[in-house]
Amino acid sequence: MARRFAGGRLVVATHNPGKVREIGDLLRPHDVDAVSAGELGLPEPEETGATFRANAELKALAAATASGLPALADDSGLSVAALDGDPGIYSARWAGETKDFAVAMRKVHDLLQQAGKDGSRAHFTCALTLAWPDGHVETFEGKVHGDLVWPPRGSRGFGYDPIFRADGYDITFGEMDPDDKHAISHRAVAFRQLIDACF
Repeated sequence: MARRFAGGRLVVATHNPGKVREIGDLLRPHDVDAVSAGELGLPEPEETGATFRANAELKALAAATASGLPALADDSGLSVAALDGDPGIYSARWAGETKDFAVAMRKVHDLLQQAGKDGSRAHFTCALTLAWPDGHVETFEGKVHGDLVWPPRGSRGFGYDPIFRADGYDITFGEMDPDDKHAISHRAVAFRQLIDACF
């Protein structure tokens, strides 16, 4: 049986403002006093894991240990079928030091063009880990499948959202109302599992 979160303060183990906002929105109905790792001045650990799960656990444990509080970390990214699953766990790194996702989206597009693929199947994966200072972790994983579009569309969301169109929709995550995205996204799928198990 999963460990329950007893309430109170929770560190959101990210310095990414988009993730802080999105996870904060998901946590809001659960009376959690969320504070980001960035606000606490916690260092960002190097993501040395080979999977989304490993990196989420690494980040959550680092924040929980450094803060003495339970911490929630997400590791997520875009996997493109025609690129053998890339960028995958390297999704943020493709955006470079400045976290410029216009550069990352252009790289995906250029590689697909070189491969002779105008569009491609893709999916987002999110591994979500809740860690406690004593080292206990609970990890959940969600996915959403779709295809890629070019040029990018919409200014909502963050990361690769403007080029990702989920199955069953004719608009990208970048064009989608945030509440609608929260209902179907990879992060929402993982988050529902977390809430059911730990809250």
